Amino acid sequence: MNDGVNGVALAVFIFFFLLVTAMGFLAARWRRAENEHSLDEWGLGGRSFGTWVTWFLLGGDLYTAYTFVAVPAAIYAAGASGFFAVPYTILVYPLIFTFLPRLWSVSHKHGYVTTSDFVRGRFGSKGLSLAVAVTGILATMPYIALQLVGIQAVLDVMGLGGGEDTNWFVKDLPLLIAFGVLAAYTYSSGLRAPALIAFVKDTLIYIVIAVAIIYIPIKLGGFDDIFAAAGDKFTESGKGSLTPDHGGQWTYATLALGSALALFMYPHSITATLSSRSREVIRRNTTILPLYSLMLGLLALLGFMAIAAGVKVENGQLAIPQLFENMFPDWFAGVAFAAIGIGALVPAAIMSIAAANLFTRNIYKDFIKPDATPAQETKVSKLVSLLVKVGALVFVLGMDKTVAINFQLLGGIWILQTFPALVGGLFTRWFHRWALLGGWAVGMVYGTVAAYGVASPTQKHFGGSSDEIPGIGEIGYIGLTAFVLNVLVTVVLTFVMRALKAPEGIDETKPGDYTADAGDPGVEVELPPATAGTSH
Repeated sequence: MNDGVNGVALAVFIFFFLLVTAMGFLAARWRRAENEHSLDEWGLGGRSFGTWVTWFLLGGDLYTAYTFVAVPAAIYAAGASGFFAVPYTILVYPLIFTFLPRLWSVSHKHGYVTTSDFVRGRFGSKGLSLAVAVTGILATMPYIALQLVGIQAVLDVMGLGGGEDTNWFVKDLPLLIAFGVLAAYTYSSGLRAPALIAFVKDTLIYIVIAVAIIYIPIKLGGFDDIFAAAGDKFTESGKGSLTPDHGGQWTYATLALGSALALFMYPHSITATLSSRSREVIRRNTTILPLYSLMLGLLALLGFMAIAAGVKVENGQLAIPQLFENMFPDWFAGVAFAAIGIGALVPAAIMSIAAANLFTRNIYKDFIKPDATPAQETKVSKLVSLLVKVGALVFVLGMDKTVAINFQLLGGIWILQTFPALVGGLFTRWFHRWALLGGWAVGMVYGTVAAYGVASPTQKHFGGSSDEIPGIGEIGYIGLTAFVLNVLVTVVLTFVMRALKAPEGIDETKPGDYTADAGDPGVEVELPPATAGTSH
């Protein structure tokens, strides 16, 4: 790692940062609506984005700076097991093809802004809606923090991190500036800002990966030498493997499947989805989004390249930024660092908007101020989006980075427990609302307790996301085990509730709502009774 600041790389990084900052503020004028004081406009971009804008927005949303840093870092540290991210992103697209268009249609019909809006409307339960909202907010907070960790990793490698004796304010000032800019343009432009910036972010990432996958192997003697060096390293250390071993197959498979089920349960994924202008846009995107999986597979190989290049870092999250620093000319290292930095700003903005929308619609409006006007909703959502980012910043500056990573792993376990209510509700009304709430509670408690009991060489609790699967004896993803328990409890309790003739709740949706498109005759956004007064 350089002792001083890499001036050329920093200059390039600053150029791109200023470019996207300007775009973030100008985005407020992009597709400006007559009435900007509504969550439809600020939080969903007016539900007006077409195929390409949605593609870049979803890609910018799902493939974050943490992806750029953490996936190859996992390969760097453990080898084959880190590749689970590639099959899970392949599994997820056929899955979302089946349910995302239905969610878009019913949300457009009834003016739903969040998944909790849908759950409340489908099952007539504010309690279940609240559970989904709180889970979404809790799972999103550490995810935002990890985007800031990604920015911090880049700043450290460029020489802006300072030494141990550096004053904390000076050391963290660049991150504070990046945070302030992010907060300001998100507040003013809403979802339009990350939608516009996503074009720059994804273009840079594709360029960097295309160059890296050709240029770095040439400098390292080819892929034969790269894989040989990685194999030797894993053999000598006894940690990790170049190919999957038999003992890790259950972990690998359950982690891939569980992650695929969880990915589009995150509020930011749904926010980007609901911003599109038609059902057909969603269907098209599920067919072209796999292009990002190709990128991810190539990105993962950077972990092996870091080994072959002799990169030595105490914090694995710095492996790929350090690889770029060592292998690229300074000017192109700046481009790569900008790709990672901007790759943090886009999803962080969307995540904060999604969390704010959940709080506003499903906590503030449902429980605090039911008669809130659209303008009041928008104001509250803007303020909460700032608070969410402040919380993430405090998380990053005040805690060890491994704590943020552990909470993000826990967030994945938690968010998966909303799957039965959301996806189940899109296809059937058979599940009882109280049974869904009971199943969610069991999944949350089991997942949290099981994760708490996992130790690692560096910590006593929350040391990973895999543990022994009860009744099978194999090591598997805790989130998927909790999900199975969740479904079993939900099914059993549904039979019990029906036998007791417990109140079902009112379903405000109709079968035709789930297949309606924006251009269909008679299809207009109508307001559910629970959200009267919100915007169209």
